[in-house]
Amino acid sequence: MLTRNQIRALVNEHGHDIIEHEHMHIERGCYQHGCVTTFAHSLRVACLAVWFADRLRLWDRVDLRSLVRAALLHDYFLYDWHEWDNGDHRMHGFTHGRTALRNALRDFELNAIERDSIAHHMFPLTPTPPGYVEGYLVTMADKVSATRETFSLQRFNRPRLPHAGAVRRAATTKDKD
Repeated sequence: MLTRNQIRALVNEHGHDIIEHEHMHIERGCYQHGCVTTFAHSLRVACLAVWFADRLRLWDRVDLRSLVRAALLHDYFLYDWHEWDNGDHRMHGFTHGRTALRNALRDFELNAIERDSIAHHMFPLTPTPPGYVEGYLVTMADKVSATRETFSLQRFNRPRLPHAGAVRRAATTKDKD
């Protein structure tokens, strides 16, 4: 069985380009659940998905690289869904999988497993379940992480983050240069 450090090393090995991508700075400036940023949530989901694959002994059925990349990109929607936006984020739980996929396709080359896992990770809120084992692992890890983050008592001690809009504008300006 893999240790936490081994799992973190695997996530870094297979997802380094995503973790270091400049648009991930937007995720560092947005809260996802409680006091956990979208970036930290995505890392947690990736580590937990690998942990599930390991503990369930699914290595003969799982593409590790696809699992890690899909988990890191499952919430790559690049906005703060808690901020008022005239109602555009009102259906966030139902729509952010498609938004994350669209953004991920713009910034990375994705295979079918990664695309499907990102698009369907909100099942059963979205009607179509994942089509691959990797997608189910991402979905399970996401639900476990989100529940833990939402009900953590630390959510009451949330530090102030840089405004997500300012982070997004800085990243977008850098893209144009």
